[in-house]
Amino acid sequence: MPPDPTPAPTPAPGAPRVRERGDACPGALRLHSADDGHLARLRLPAGLLTSRQVEVLADAAEALGDGRISVTSRGNAELRGLAGGCGAELAALLAEAGLLPSPTHERVRNIVASPASGLDGLGAADVQLWARELDERLCAAPWAAALSGRFLFVLDDGRGDVAGLGGDVTLVAAGPGTALLRLGGRTVRVAAADAPRAALAAARAFLTAARGAGTGAWRVRELPEGSGVDVRAALTTAGIAAEPVREDMREAVREDMRKPVEEPVRESAPPHGAPPAPGPLGPAAFHVLAPLGRLTAAQLRALLPADEVRLTPWRGAVVVGAGPDRAPALDAAGLITRPGSPWAGVSACTGRPGCAKSLADVRADAVPGRPGLPVHYSGCERRCGHPHGDWVDVLAVPGGGYLVDGAPVPRADLAPAVTTARTAPRTAPRTTR
Repeated sequence: MPPDPTPAPTPAPGAPRVRERGDACPGALRLHSADDGHLARLRLPAGLLTSRQVEVLADAAEALGDGRISVTSRGNAELRGLAGGCGAELAALLAEAGLLPSPTHERVRNIVASPASGLDGLGAADVQLWARELDERLCAAPWAAALSGRFLFVLDDGRGDVAGLGGDVTLVAAGPGTALLRLGGRTVRVAAADAPRAALAAARAFLTAARGAGTGAWRVRELPEGSGVDVRAALTTAGIAAEPVREDMREAVREDMRKPVEEPVRESAPPHGAPPAPGPLGPAAFHVLAPLGRLTAAQLRALLPADEVRLTPWRGAVVVGAGPDRAPALDAAGLITRPGSPWAGVSACTGRPGCAKSLADVRADAVPGRPGLPVHYSGCERRCGHPHGDWVDVLAVPGGGYLVDGAPVPRADLAPAVTTARTAPRTAPRTTR
């Protein structure tokens, strides 16, 4: 996501970050000015698009933008190269297609959900249904418009594919009829039927804590130490029964020594699983990846016909209603359809010429190397759009070269360096840049 025009200074170690204004995150109605024109970011809860909406998005990209649609690391869609005066026309197109259900809440509809949920027989619940209910409740709550455009809800169906994506409020389907709600290192167990309502109550509790802290926090991790979010009180107020889940195993042992154990200690760490590989998902869905996270309008239309399309946080799409027989057509459209493709897992920021801060045209310089760890090409140290988890960091530096996981590499030698970084064994994940 584009940075703040005047970012707040980095706080000293241990000092809380103070935000003196609201976030400048772009939306469908708030366009961001870039070197290649204006940018619109369209929030798509759970990445969901109907066939009609796919057509409208492709038409808008061609008629108003540069003809491409970027898929973000939250499964949202971006249009670039927009003229400064096209905002009203774009808004009208999106609204007519049902893509702007609430103009006041359009930037806060940040909901990521397991894209294959309900399609392949895996997972403990269909969290796509949770996502739709949460979005309806979010848009209907006037106070929710005060959330930052960066505040994130993550809904995992238990397979662990999205639980680690850094949600502010994370719901994980935990078994028949139950869900775990996690916020700020605390976890409670709620009934699955209450999960969307509980997520919204947790977001309200965050806003209460943020106002009390007075630092203008946009996200839970920005709250000052000691500014706890009273999730249980918020759930009680909402009439939602919640059971705490123990976090600290050492404290659990001390408690168990002081009193009889009435039930086993529950583990609350979110599950961690791999994203689905490109290819068939069950008998009637197909997962594709967008090359470097960007689709042409023609490639977006190539996903049709479909019962629905779900954009994914891995910069791809799940085509619901497409069987294995669609693979040749999707492959012919230039989409990544096989797990063995060297381009699977390769992403890049906008780079030159679209971004003034970029030191290189990283999209032109990107090479896949051999399949392995995800790899992300960044034009500057902000590393916009980088993946979560363990990934290979390719960073442009002045003079035309790159750093590959911190090691200097000339541009001409990127291919072997990236191959080595993607395939070499690691003693520990390198997740902090």
